[in-house]
Parts: sequence; C-alpha cells; structure tokens
Amino acid sequence: MTTAEIIIPSLDRIAEAARSFVAHIGERRLFAFYGDMGAGKTTFIKAICDELGVTDTVSSPTFAIVNEYSSAHGPIYHFDFYRIKRISEVMDLGFDDYTYSGHLCLMEWPELIEEILPEDTVDVYIEAQEDGTRVVRMD
Repeated sequence: MTTAEIIIPSLDRIAEAARSFVAHIGERRLFAFYGDMGAGKTTFIKAICDELGVTDTVSSPTFAIVNEYSSAHGPIYHFDFYRIKRISEVMDLGFDDYTYSGHLCLMEWPELIEEILPEDTVDVYIEAQEDGTRVVRMD
C-alpha cells in the first residue's frame, strides 16, 4: 500500500473518510493507529467498523485490551494498549494468534508494543488540526 492521506473535515463526514480508508486496505490486515489522546482513534475505528458492517457496539477496549467484533468479512480485532505495562501482558493474551489469524486487527497505542508488531503492520497516523479537522495518513 502506498501512502494515503484522508482528511476528516468534521464528525458528520467521518463515514466518508472511513469508506476511503476501507478502499485503501487491500490485502493488509494489521493497522497500528498512532495519535495523541483525543485525536479520534477510537471514533475513526468505530466508523471503519461501521463501514465494514459491524453491528456490535464498538468501544475502546482500554481495560479488556482487545474487543472482537463480527462482520461479513470475518472477525475484526480492536486493541487498545494504553494501559499495558509489560509486553508479556500482550503475549499472554495470545497476541500472535490474533495478528497471524488473517483477520483485520486495528490497534490503538501501538507505540507501547512496537517491538512485537509484525513487519507488515501498516502505520496510521491521526492528527487533530487547529481548525478541528483530522488528517489520517497511512504509511
């Protein structure tokens, strides 16, 4: 996948941005979402899940670490590593099983586990602008 940039001008246009993101996924399955607190990582992941037909409630798995959602495309795994203190916590929950499952993995706060992220993980950066827009960049 080449670098793509998606602008989210406002919350009411997030579905359009999610549709664009999904169009860029291709065969990739691992996405690491970077951004400051409040940048909109969870909100954007919810919009992506909506676009993929998830009917489950999508919420941040801050305390559970991982949530699994059902979609027509198979399971989607949503991780939040914000509260991780040790890499062993992530390994104990079967991280490798998730990342090598072939299913979509959407990961928040990946900087806390970068040393164990698979090489084919796509970095996604969400940046809030002063005017309230969000810029999403996939590398």
